[in-house]
Amino acid sequence: MADSALKKKTTHSLFWSFTDKFGQQILNFVSMLALMNIVEPEAYGLTGSLAVFTAFSAILIDSGFGRALLNRKDISDVDYSSVFYFNMLLSGLLYLILFLIAPFLGRVFNTPEVVPVARVMFLSLIFNAFALVFQVIIVKRGDFKGVTKINFLAILIANGVAIAMALIGYGVWALVAQLLLFALLRSLFLWMYIRWSPVAAFSVGKLKTFFAFSSRLLCSAIISAITGNIYPSLIAAFYPMQQVAFFNQAKKYQDIPFLTLSNTFRSVAMLILSEINEDRERLARVVGKLVKSIAFLSFPVGLLMIVTAEPLFFLFFKEKWLAAVPYFRTLTFAGMLSPFILIFNELFIARERADFFLGLEVVKGGLLILLILLLFPKGIMALAVSWIVYVFITLLISVILSGRLVGYRPSRFLKDTLPYLCASLVSVGVACLAGLHVDRPLLCIAINVLVATVLYLAICKGLKLEMVKEIEHWFAVFRRKR
Repeated sequence: MADSALKKKTTHSLFWSFTDKFGQQILNFVSMLALMNIVEPEAYGLTGSLAVFTAFSAILIDSGFGRALLNRKDISDVDYSSVFYFNMLLSGLLYLILFLIAPFLGRVFNTPEVVPVARVMFLSLIFNAFALVFQVIIVKRGDFKGVTKINFLAILIANGVAIAMALIGYGVWALVAQLLLFALLRSLFLWMYIRWSPVAAFSVGKLKTFFAFSSRLLCSAIISAITGNIYPSLIAAFYPMQQVAFFNQAKKYQDIPFLTLSNTFRSVAMLILSEINEDRERLARVVGKLVKSIAFLSFPVGLLMIVTAEPLFFLFFKEKWLAAVPYFRTLTFAGMLSPFILIFNELFIARERADFFLGLEVVKGGLLILLILLLFPKGIMALAVSWIVYVFITLLISVILSGRLVGYRPSRFLKDTLPYLCASLVSVGVACLAGLHVDRPLLCIAINVLVATVLYLAICKGLKLEMVKEIEHWFAVFRRKR
C-alpha cells in the first residue's frame, strides 16, 4: 500500500475508532455518574473483586486466536468456524468451573454475597466468546464505523436498564445487569450486522496452525490479564469491600481517557502495522507518529486530571467518594504512560515476534509480584505506587525492545515525547496557580482546563511541534470539503 493510501486509511480508521472509544467512555461516564450516586460503594467492591477472574477467563477463551486470525491474510470459513466452536466450548467449560468455585471466593473475601453475584456475572464470558469471530471479521474489513454503531446501541440500552434498576433499588444487580446486557446485545448486534454463520466444519489442524503463533500471545495475555486486575482481589482479601470500591473506581475513572487513547490507537495500529510488517523503516515511522499523537493528548490530560481530582470527585460524586481521590491521583501517573506500552505490544505482534511479547510479560509478571510483596504490607497507597513503578519499567523495556526490532530507540522515543511533556508541565502548572484559590468546584475545573488548553496549544505552536501542524492540516482539509 502506498504511503498516501496508508495515511488516508489510517486517518479514516483513527476517526471512527476514536469516535467509538471516546463515545463509549462518555456514555459509560454518564451512567457511572448516575450509578455511583445511587448505588453504595460496597456494591462496586463486590463486582470489582471478581474482575481478575473475568479477565483471566476471557483471555483463555480467546486463546490468542483472534489476533492470529487478524494477522493472517487469507482466512476461510473453516478457519473462522473452528475458532468459533472452540471458543463456545471453552467458554461453557470455564463458566462451569467458575460457577462451582464461587462459594470458595465468598470465603476468601469473607463476603457470602459474592457467590450469587459471581455466578450470574460470569455468564458474560459465554456472550463475549460468541462475539469474538464477528469482531475479527469486522476489524479485518476496516469497518470501524459499523463497530461504533453497534457499541453505541448496546451501551445505551445496557446503561439505561442499569440506571432504571438502580433507581428501583436493585443495588449490585444493576451493575451486573449492565455488564451482562452489554455483552449479550453487542454479540447479537455483531451477528446481525456481519451476517456470517459458522459452517458445519471443525479442523483441529487449523487450530494447531493458529496456536503455533498464538500460544505465546496466550501466555502473555494471561499474565497481563492477571497483573492488570489482581489489585482489587488482593484488597478484597484483606480489607473491607468499601476500600476495594474506592481503589477500583479510582482506577476505572483515571483509565477512562487513557483507555480511550489506547483502544483508539491500538485498533488502528492492529490494522496498519500488520499491513507493513515487513518494512522496518515504515514501521518505525508509523510507530513514531502514533507515539507523538499519544504524547500530545496523554500528558496534558493526565496532569489536568491530577490537578482537578478533588473538585471533580466532589462535583460528580459528593463526599462519599472523596476517599478515592488519593488513589486516583497516584494511578493517573501510570495511566499517562500505559497507551505507549500497548502500541509497542502491537508492534511486536505485527512483526510476529511473540517471543518479545511473552518475554516482556514474564518479566512484568515477576516484577509486579516482587513489588506487591515489598509494598502491599505498607498499605493500599503503597500498592498504588507499585503500579506506577511497574508501568514505568514496562515502558522502558518495551522501548528498548522496539529499538532492537525496528530501530525505534529510547533516544527517539524521548525526542518524540519530551517536548509534549514539558509543554504540558508548564501549561498545567500555570493553570493550577490560576485556580489555586477558587473554592467553587465547577469554576475551578473550568479555569484549569481553559488556561491549560490555551497555553498548551500556544506552546506547541510556538515550538512548531508536529501534532499541531497535523491538526491545522486536518482543519484545512475539513474547511475545503465544506
